[in-house]
Amino acid sequence: MNKNIKGVKINPLKIISDNRGSVMHMLRSDSPIFEKFGEIYFSTIFKDKIKAWHLHKEATLNYACVFGKVKLVLFDDREKSETQGLYQEIILSIENYSLITIPPNIWNGFKGLNNDHSIIANCLNLPHNESEMVRLDPDNEKFKSVW
Repeated sequence: MNKNIKGVKINPLKIISDNRGSVMHMLRSDSPIFEKFGEIYFSTIFKDKIKAWHLHKEATLNYACVFGKVKLVLFDDREKSETQGLYQEIILSIENYSLITIPPNIWNGFKGLNNDHSIIANCLNLPHNESEMVRLDPDNEKFKSVW
């Protein structure tokens, strides 16, 4: 399950901490990953809850877990992709603080693993547009059980 899906990028991020707190870098306009700014939002998820499945037909996602711990699962259903049919599982947390860049047409979802809740930041390259999204239930028969 942990092979890399073509086009998905995992980049370690910096956390600068001192006795007052931390600064957590996420995405800069001079980064080679940055395309353009569309929207940033924060999604909370409670322990053992699942937010899945969805894909964006046009938008690129940039996820970082800024609080807690989540299991992010990706599925490549793209025709003619070298990695079609593969799942990729990534544990996101402060201890593994990274930016996950997900290109269009990759199914994704996540499950809360933290005792209380977790927070995911998502910086998209396009503003949210429900008409370019596809959503399916976590237990949809299209997907094997990964939760």
